[in-house]
Amino acid sequence: MNLKGLKNVLGGLSGIFGRSKQADIETVEKLLIQADVGVQFTHSIIQKIKKEPENLKKEIYNLINLPLPQISSTKPVIIMVSGVNGSGKTTTVAKLANLFQKTGTVLLASADTYRDAASEQLEIWARKVNVEIVRSQKGQDAGAVVYDAISKAFVKKIDTVLIDTAGRLHTRSDLMEELKKIKRVITKLKPGGPDLNLLTIDATLGQNSIQQARIFTKELGINGLILTKFDGTAKGGAIIPICNELKLPVLYLGVGEGIEDLIEFNPKEFVEVLFSEE
Repeated sequence: MNLKGLKNVLGGLSGIFGRSKQADIETVEKLLIQADVGVQFTHSIIQKIKKEPENLKKEIYNLINLPLPQISSTKPVIIMVSGVNGSGKTTTVAKLANLFQKTGTVLLASADTYRDAASEQLEIWARKVNVEIVRSQKGQDAGAVVYDAISKAFVKKIDTVLIDTAGRLHTRSDLMEELKKIKRVITKLKPGGPDLNLLTIDATLGQNSIQQARIFTKELGINGLILTKFDGTAKGGAIIPICNELKLPVLYLGVGEGIEDLIEFNPKEFVEVLFSEE
């Protein structure tokens, strides 16, 4: 798992418990704040480990090891991906398509009908990973695009539908309404859907990403997170308070620009890397 930037900040956590407990606690506190875990949440962790600082590793693991969303056995599996502008959402959709096409058929739905050439961009990705796409035109009703895509998937017995939505500020209630409409369309065609309602979060934003996650979760019922731009960032510690507050699991990390640069998030491996001394 590529945690270079975060590891540079938290490096060698396992090696700091050889001095006095008070000194160790102060060092842990400093490192967690530098990693953008946040002052308030760092204080909460420190209070829990004061008596037994060696439990830090176990404490962090428990906070980020959350139950994964349950996926219906009914095909197609429907995955809706949302996020603010610039969070790497469309590229992430392409990476997910590349991942899922290795084990089944995939259909992309271009439901970003705001951004110029959004559909064209997604179509380029679709060709690269050899999957089908339902295109859209700028200004078209995004809900109608999603309806057509899911209907096509049922007819053609496609395994997975990936829905790319328009990037939007979490503070714009009018734009959030369109996402709610897309979700209603999905639910109409597949009760209980989408199976995965994912939010992309730019890992470089650190603590600023938490408010985004709060609002999207409240409005859309997000059930999983993808942290993008994770390669080299020292702010990935924000994973910890986000998981703790919203009880949302991180499913994937984007660790580069390439189509293969999406890895499954493994809580155990994440903690092991942070506490390794190499």
